[in-house]
Amino acid sequence: MSQENAKIFPPFKSEPEKPLSEVQKEILRLKKQKRAVILAHNYVAEDIQQVADFAGDSLALARKAKQADADVIVFCGVHFMAETAKILNPSKTVVLPDISAGCSLADSCPPDELAKLKAQHPGAIVISYINCSAAVKTLSDIICTSGNALEIVKKIPEDKQIIFCPDKNLGSWINEKLGRNMILWDGSCYAHEEYNAKDILEMKEHFGAPAVCHPECPKAVRDVCDEVCSTEKMISWSKSCKSDKIIVATVVEMLHRLRREVPEKTFIAAKLPGKNCQQCKFMKLNTAEKLLECLKTLKPQIDLDERTIALAAKPIEKMLELS
Repeated sequence: MSQENAKIFPPFKSEPEKPLSEVQKEILRLKKQKRAVILAHNYVAEDIQQVADFAGDSLALARKAKQADADVIVFCGVHFMAETAKILNPSKTVVLPDISAGCSLADSCPPDELAKLKAQHPGAIVISYINCSAAVKTLSDIICTSGNALEIVKKIPEDKQIIFCPDKNLGSWINEKLGRNMILWDGSCYAHEEYNAKDILEMKEHFGAPAVCHPECPKAVRDVCDEVCSTEKMISWSKSCKSDKIIVATVVEMLHRLRREVPEKTFIAAKLPGKNCQQCKFMKLNTAEKLLECLKTLKPQIDLDERTIALAAKPIEKMLELS
């Protein structure tokens, strides 16, 4: 590899944690005053992760939301995650720093289209990835996350037909791992779709390091990675991995948790064409300033009608029961 090309593969260097800013200090003060709990997804900015009560993947945060001993849940992530928190805590105030923080994957599955597919396969079980709207959850039998999808599908009899939505990449990975033939919705996460196998292979050769990717990545990328797993499992895998350098193919903010929890290793963000790391444009809408503002005003709030909450809670509770 040429010296010029090598420059686009910078390691994500560990640095001492920065002291809290005045904005962060005010967030912590207001959090206590409002009896709020701050939940942050692994993909949000480091300054938000620093002041969160819990940082984690969708499964961990769903559990924390259900267990939250607070009057207010501030969900730093995207809209479907805050909806999930509201479904699990209908009597609590749930706020999201930016109401426009959506998800390309969730948007790829309109509920009316899923209803049509269900009608075509009346005997099928609908398993929906948690990255979907509340309306899609009401049409689902079980919700799953990337961390528990294999475990949940294993518990479905092999002769039972499954509709899996909305992520075709996660669904195809499950099919491969378990020898299933689920009907897959044609949806995907734009951020993970942009990775390609050629760049991952070049980086592995250049650094002499293994690569880990999220199952939302395309099959060609998964095939050249040494491990495919949820963001939460990336932490335990990295701890047990013998290499002192690891290439990570998921949203770059995940590296904040990795370097904090596995400080003895060097993590390298997998590159993409034209840029040296991947961010999620929706997760980036969460900022410390917006977090502070929503703690002050308790807006924007997530509001769902009682029927939606009742119907959507069933498949989420089923997930928590099975995993």
